[in-house]
Amino acid sequence: MGVHVFGETGSVPVLEIAIASKAGASAKIITWGAVVRDLIVPSATGPQRVVLGLNSLADYQAHSPHMGAIAGRFANRIAHGRFTLDGQACQLPLNQAGKHSLHGGGQGFGVRPWKLARHDAASVTLALHSPAGDAGYPGAMDVTCTYALSEPATLRVELFATCAAPTIINLAHHSYFNLDGSQDILDHELAIPSGFRTPTDAELIPTGEIISVTGTPHDFRIAQKIGGRGAVYDGNYMIEAWPSPGTGLAHAATVGSRVNGLTMQVHTSEPCVQFYDGAKISCPVPGLGGVTYGAHAGLCLEPQVAPDAPNRRHFPSCVLRPDAEYRQVTEYRFG
Repeated sequence: MGVHVFGETGSVPVLEIAIASKAGASAKIITWGAVVRDLIVPSATGPQRVVLGLNSLADYQAHSPHMGAIAGRFANRIAHGRFTLDGQACQLPLNQAGKHSLHGGGQGFGVRPWKLARHDAASVTLALHSPAGDAGYPGAMDVTCTYALSEPATLRVELFATCAAPTIINLAHHSYFNLDGSQDILDHELAIPSGFRTPTDAELIPTGEIISVTGTPHDFRIAQKIGGRGAVYDGNYMIEAWPSPGTGLAHAATVGSRVNGLTMQVHTSEPCVQFYDGAKISCPVPGLGGVTYGAHAGLCLEPQVAPDAPNRRHFPSCVLRPDAEYRQVTEYRFG
């Protein structure tokens, strides 16, 4: 395990840090975008790569759909890139079809260099400073992201932030997962123990409703195969499970492969989880192991607050004030 230079952006070196658990899980993290570039866990059929990743910094900069990154300041979408906070109107870059703001507006936390703060054999902490007015967001902000591998095969993501003036924040880990190396994840089975979601319009902007999944292809309360249900998935579910007394984290989702028996449970401190089935993936360069990533090559399960939360007072709050701290803990537990 160690640290080496993965590339350079401008005059800033981008580092790759390798970490491992004693039970055989290993990960590679790069400081550009706080990206999880690779993650390998034990399975019944041997070591299994479970995330999509690319081979060079240039590939990430040109072709990555936030692959493995920390999206922010506000992950997901803000309608028309506008919101009002304490009477102050804010305008963000419109990087989704020139109409809406997505994942921080095109130059967000997932596409810029972070600093390596510390690391050991099983964990790494990265840090980022975002000045006041950055991409239109009010308030200077300091953020840290810690990735840790705990036994036997859990990737723990801890996100922490403070601000100098009132602002909004919604960070999300954006790995694309594939548990068995198949061409797509349509045969993976997914369970999301939630009866409610926030529907969207044709541009993936929430309508403001919170509706039942009953009788729809979005009902994953009983594990279902992802493909073959007549739906494409890129939507937000309200997490209903109570946090565990032991960890303070709630069960958000479980995904599994029948090919190798591997499962991944997602437990989080966040109120929502976004499920994206990777339908729009179309990567023109080879990924890890020379694999070509096409439609549905991986799926995302992104704990966060609901999209467009700054404009929906009945959604969980995304406001951060100087007398408070933002903390998110999410665990991806493989077994």
